[in-house]
Amino acid sequence: MVSATRIGQDPGVVFDSQLADRVRSAVAERTDCEEKKMFGGLAFMVNTRMACGIVGDDLMVRVGPDGHDDAKARGATEMDFTGRPMRGMVIVPAALLTHDNELDSWIDQAVTYARAQPPKPPKKARSRP
Repeated sequence: MVSATRIGQDPGVVFDSQLADRVRSAVAERTDCEEKKMFGGLAFMVNTRMACGIVGDDLMVRVGPDGHDDAKARGATEMDFTGRPMRGMVIVPAALLTHDNELDSWIDQAVTYARAQPPKPPKKARSRP
């Protein structure tokens, strides 16, 4: 049985905590990252960009538009949370992540893509009347 973790009191945010530990370790070996609640799961931000995340038992990976078809050929599915596919974002089913070398390959691709993007500019503070 997979161990799931709920973030805070939000019942809609559930993810595989064992996969989260594996991803956290794999990303940390490559670069600094920040974790954020996103897409009903946990996202790993690299260079202010989402590199990958965990939704339920699956890994969400930003591969970029150029890596999209190759990722699908490797067994990932197109990410589609809003009813509109997001080219460049894929979901890797848990069954493809049983070995660390498989996970590492996806993390390498995600981190490489995120690091190649320019950082997002800081959000402007809202002025209060």
